[in-house]
Amino acid sequence: MVWISFLLIEGDLVNERALKLHKDLRGKLEVRSRVKVDSMEALSLAYTPGVADVCRTIEGKKELAYDYTNKWNYVAVVSDGTAVLGLGDIGPEAGLPVMEGKAVLFKEFANVDAFPLCIDIHSPEEIISFVRAIAPTFGGINLEDISSPKCFFIESELQKMLNIPVFHDDQHGAAIVAVAALRNALKIVGKKIENLKIATVGVGAAGGATIKMLLAAGARNIVAVDRNGILNRNQPSTLLNEFHSEIVKEINPDNLSGNLEEAVKGADLFIGTSVAGLLSPEMVRKMAPEPIIFALANPVPEIMPDLARSAGASIVATGRSDFPNQINNVLAFPGIFRGALDTRSREINESMKLAATDALASAVPEEKLSRDYILPRPFEPGIAKKVALAVGRASIDSGCSRLSGEVNLEQLIERGFKKI
Repeated sequence: MVWISFLLIEGDLVNERALKLHKDLRGKLEVRSRVKVDSMEALSLAYTPGVADVCRTIEGKKELAYDYTNKWNYVAVVSDGTAVLGLGDIGPEAGLPVMEGKAVLFKEFANVDAFPLCIDIHSPEEIISFVRAIAPTFGGINLEDISSPKCFFIESELQKMLNIPVFHDDQHGAAIVAVAALRNALKIVGKKIENLKIATVGVGAAGGATIKMLLAAGARNIVAVDRNGILNRNQPSTLLNEFHSEIVKEINPDNLSGNLEEAVKGADLFIGTSVAGLLSPEMVRKMAPEPIIFALANPVPEIMPDLARSAGASIVATGRSDFPNQINNVLAFPGIFRGALDTRSREINESMKLAATDALASAVPEEKLSRDYILPRPFEPGIAKKVALAVGRASIDSGCSRLSGEVNLEQLIERGFKKI
């Protein structure tokens, strides 16, 4: 309770400063021109009549939009405001500060020009129709803060329809960073992912994608808990949506049932993407020796790091920047999109996601790896570039890239990061 009170007081101070910043600036973004229009000649080149020839060139071959416009670097950040941070369904206007912030991070960390598009439509079909209509302008689509389970369907359908990457960061960003952190944590405790018992709580967007990423990385024994207990294929009441009904076929090999306490018994790893305080010290004590705890609820985790460690946790990570081992999406999505955009990738596939986890894990040198340092920190130099190179290589190797012929990937990525 002392920790929670401290965090609330600290949060109030940050909130006051954030309110002042946003009001003083009246938003965090602006559009700037690369072209100086200071004469009639400059006007005729940037706009009419000169632009007409550019239009005719692209009309003959639409792919040339990547060469003659900023499509190569445009990302749409699309949200309907139904699952904003931990605030829930607050609507598109209230969600706009978050989407502006996302666009700022895209630009600052990877030089991607992202546009916040907060939309007042909410059915999956309407959102799909909207994104499909605007897609010709963009090199990629970042779906953000769209509620579960519709987010799974929207992303899947859009990726089938479009020839550009569609990426729901609430799902995949957290999953990629968590698996990267796990790779390094396992080096410290001397365990292998295929031998772990993994207990997760919260099977929404982030939790569901993390389960899928863990399976892709080699995990074989995952027990997932949501509102109605452990997901169990023989207990329909535990399966709250279509995603639960599908994912349960790949997890819970021992067919366990019950609550979180039952799920964590003997577990090597706990991953929480739920709410504060769900994991007790008593539960941690019943886990396997040297347990790993990823308590990712924000702003207050499922268990505070000091409590987890006093109960025997070997390694603890949270979603907060004021504790060691922050699992933060900003380590992933800027570099992922940079690599995908620069290789003109058709999608961000599993190979590209796994490449991002490897890049993040390898960004921590073996000699510096410790229980309090299993991930690079966001402001360490070169992280986004390392991720972009790995993702770009995976895009080319997996056949997702639309580039042809010999590609100097390092030069391509370097150019993408260069601000004109």
